[in-house]
Amino acid sequence: MAHFSILPHPMTRQPAVISSRMIGAFLAGGLLFAAAWITPDETLRIIFAVTAAALLISAITVWLTFLSSSWHQRIKLSEISKFVEHDATASFVSDEDGTVRYLNYAGKRTFPAKIGQPLSHAFNEVFANPSNVMHGLQIRALRKGAAREDVVTRKGHMRLAVHRLGGNGFLWRFEDIWEPHKASKGSDGLSLPMVICNANGAVLFSNEALRRLLGERVKSIHTIATEEQLEEGGLIELQTQSGALNCELVVIKGLGGRQEVYFVPPRESDFSADKYDHLDDLPVSILLLDKSFSVKFANSSARKLLKTESSLVGIEAAGFLEGINRPLEDWLFQGGATFREPRDELLKMRASDQEIFVHATVLQKGADLMMVLNDVTELKTLEAQFVQSQKMQAIGQLAGGIAHDFNNLLTAISGHCDLLLLRHDHNDPSYADLEQISQNANRAASLVGQLLAFSRKQTMQMQPMDLKDVFSDLTHLLNRLVGEKVSLRFGYDPEIKPVFADKRQLEQVMMNLVVNAKEAMPDGGEISIETTGATLRNGMRKGRVTIPPADYCVIKVTDNGVGIPTDNIDKVFDPFFTDKPIGEGTGLGLATVYGIVKQTGGYILIDSAVGQGTCFTLYLPVASEETVDRFTVQPKALEKPSPADEGVVLLVEDEDSVRAFASRALRLRGYTVLEAEDAERAKAILDDDSLSVDVFVSDVIMPGANGPTWVREALAKRPNVKVIFVSGYTEEELSKEGEMVPNSVFLPKPFSLNDLTSTVHRQLH
Repeated sequence: MAHFSILPHPMTRQPAVISSRMIGAFLAGGLLFAAAWITPDETLRIIFAVTAAALLISAITVWLTFLSSSWHQRIKLSEISKFVEHDATASFVSDEDGTVRYLNYAGKRTFPAKIGQPLSHAFNEVFANPSNVMHGLQIRALRKGAAREDVVTRKGHMRLAVHRLGGNGFLWRFEDIWEPHKASKGSDGLSLPMVICNANGAVLFSNEALRRLLGERVKSIHTIATEEQLEEGGLIELQTQSGALNCELVVIKGLGGRQEVYFVPPRESDFSADKYDHLDDLPVSILLLDKSFSVKFANSSARKLLKTESSLVGIEAAGFLEGINRPLEDWLFQGGATFREPRDELLKMRASDQEIFVHATVLQKGADLMMVLNDVTELKTLEAQFVQSQKMQAIGQLAGGIAHDFNNLLTAISGHCDLLLLRHDHNDPSYADLEQISQNANRAASLVGQLLAFSRKQTMQMQPMDLKDVFSDLTHLLNRLVGEKVSLRFGYDPEIKPVFADKRQLEQVMMNLVVNAKEAMPDGGEISIETTGATLRNGMRKGRVTIPPADYCVIKVTDNGVGIPTDNIDKVFDPFFTDKPIGEGTGLGLATVYGIVKQTGGYILIDSAVGQGTCFTLYLPVASEETVDRFTVQPKALEKPSPADEGVVLLVEDEDSVRAFASRALRLRGYTVLEAEDAERAKAILDDDSLSVDVFVSDVIMPGANGPTWVREALAKRPNVKVIFVSGYTEEELSKEGEMVPNSVFLPKPFSLNDLTSTVHRQLH
């Protein structure tokens, strides 16, 4: 069966020219014969006849020559076709214009060439610029008879050869130097994926294994690997049709920047997933990192700790972990090649919805780094809480010290103001000014009381009380505080038990919470105050607060205001923290509430959502029946003592202004006052055995010996003397000095003239 075609016309432009000239000769000869026939001149007739005969003979000779040449050309083409028809090399015959006149079976099978079409079209998909390459070869073949050139195709090196035929025909042969496209040999037969690329990274060839793996042909090697990875022969994660595949690059460089790149599995000496299967079920979180600090293996504990289901392979460690004191890369790079001994670092999870801290230990494992992670979030939280408590304790001590000094000053200010008021009646022009001084001193004393409440060092007058009675007395005041836009709603549990607290301080707590709720509702709303009983059998834990098992009275103050942002919830009880504009609010309101509640033995919780409102919940311990039974009701206030009173008072006070006021106040009431600025002076006065003293009025904290110390020594010789201790600190400071002094009472600063004289009178009578 023939697979070739023999053209019925000549192969070049010459036959067409010959044909046109031959026809012209026949026509000219015919015209000359006609002219000879009709001309009367005998001479002209002979000339025309001879010329016509010559033209006809010439045309017939040319025609016979053409037929002979065409026959020989057809015979030569037939012989060539028989020679190359079954050749394994693709062969083509073209004319001088490059038009296909013949192609063998291999050419038909390999290239999309057709008879009558330009041969260069068949090579457009094989190599670059086929028209220019073939034109150059054809010119060389016209000069030398044959030419050849090696061209680079996407499948490797191929050789294009051309031979000049008789006339202007050309025989083209497309020979394989290296045949990677055949499955029986070469790279396409390899199961190992590979590509051939030039110096610019353009892919000249990718074998069948890689095409099948990726599901497509790649045009540039840089879509698979970076230049650095090609230089180093590094590890990459190849994205295949079935998922990510870890491969190691083997790069073989050739001439002219040509590279052969092979994709091989990681060597067992460096890493194998099977090699570390025994680590996957360990309860310890383990990561393996390569030299670029990318994850090569992460066991199940590490994935659980990092809250991910992915393998993490190929992801840089800095993508999900960050250093606290320095960048992660700096720490790893510092010892990346010399981690012979384990090194530790505290790291933090990156882009986590909550703060998660991990303690990382790194050591070298062959060419890799092994990182062991431990979750230390709870320890870090405890550390932060401890630091916060230390800070709050320091602020509390500072507030207590400031309050002590202020109390001394306020005692002197308010005391001397009371002395001036005694010398002026209501009609005196200065009386109003003195009243203003007294009121502002009282306001300052209230602010100092807030500082003491925050530092939990204020004097508490604890007693059992029914919350219904407390709120009943407060209702009118609270309604005035909230104004007209805000309404109050109360809810009482009739079975609620008494609590053991300071009524004045508890009222302060409720007023602060209600005012805080009102300011959270600038457009008005409702504040709900509810009381219920709760018995916590197993205690309760909420956030950082742990409430022990006991019976509690629960007070809830709820508003529907703007709410508190999540970032601020942990800060609302901090002193001087406020979200109000500068100049509005002291930032001590909720800090005072927290201090009073804690000093009472209770707990306070907060729930809030922005735009939905806030609820403060107080857990106050219920007073035991024994406490209620043995509680002694405070005596009723005595009548104002008469100006004429008798007795000898030894006043010991290191603050000159306070001592001056107190001595004048007592003398105005008729007492004999002996003054001493410290304990040594007081003991020197008492060395006189003939001196009779009725009352000791002594400051607790003084330079040298403190109040309780020198009083105990004095009472050893004068056991019947009554004692009054005064202090800007709380009564707890007095108890720290040892057992309570018998026949003693405590008078906190700042005190007024009436407070001092009434206390002395009660002690004497």
